[in-house]
Amino acid sequence: MSEEFLVSAKPDLQRARAAWLTALSQERRLARLTVEAYERDTRQLLQFLTGHCGGAPGIAEIADLRPADLRAFLASRRNGGAGARTLGRGLAGIRSLLRYLERRGLVNAAGAGALRAPRAPKGLPKPLTAADARRVASGEGQLAEEPWVAARNAAVLALLYGAGLRIGEALALRGGDVATAGDSTLRVTGKGGKTRVVPVLPVVFQAVAEYRRLCPYHLSAEAPLFRGVRGGALQPAIVQREMKKMRSALNLPETATPHALRHSFATHLLGRGGDLRAIQELLGHASLSTTQVYTAVDTSRLLEIYDNAHPRA
Repeated sequence: MSEEFLVSAKPDLQRARAAWLTALSQERRLARLTVEAYERDTRQLLQFLTGHCGGAPGIAEIADLRPADLRAFLASRRNGGAGARTLGRGLAGIRSLLRYLERRGLVNAAGAGALRAPRAPKGLPKPLTAADARRVASGEGQLAEEPWVAARNAAVLALLYGAGLRIGEALALRGGDVATAGDSTLRVTGKGGKTRVVPVLPVVFQAVAEYRRLCPYHLSAEAPLFRGVRGGALQPAIVQREMKKMRSALNLPETATPHALRHSFATHLLGRGGDLRAIQELLGHASLSTTQVYTAVDTSRLLEIYDNAHPRA
């Protein structure tokens, strides 16, 4: 189905929006999921404006947008159940589109720039205990009956906890990316196509090597390293489903997700005296402020231990 049937907008705005999305992906090299989210958010705005303004908007209508119109859109999204983080991301996408149009002399983006994003509650990451994280990332903790599938799951989870990878980064690895157990580092492509080099523990390389040994499919250098049972690239939903089974079997909290292993990696490093700047580099965070949340997690954990253990607490 073509974009004309999906997006409520006049042709001039459809063309400009398509060019903006292409620029986000090819020139700014934003992550695929970010571009998809911005596409969805701006599509929802245009659908709202179609009803709000009494017809499909074009560039002229976008140029006339007032902060009150954008506030009405955000209110409609909130009434539909969207949270503060979703609304904030949506506003960021809208601003990006308007700035793109402004640079081409088509609109004035000052109104959107003056609008404050909804304040999101500051939630702390929920790491696993070191013992639980080791169980989850070990071969012995896997529940899959097929030995190669169990080894695959252990290897993926070992990369999340042992190297701090995002699940998308682990599943994007190619057969040639993790060469031998003698290697000590791994080059990872993260958000926005940015690469970083992370040290990898021997036990993690051993987990990947065991998966390679048992995998029934040929793992060529350029093909996906991790495979589904039918040989295609392993999907994140499969790993998430396996983790859900492990939560029940190992009596883990609901917060024990694949991404929680990455949180655990950072929290446990910090708790053992790891340098915050080094942890930032290992995680691939663009800003140190993103990494600093783990200092709050570590303090929160210390206070929890104090409350549970101190005789006067």
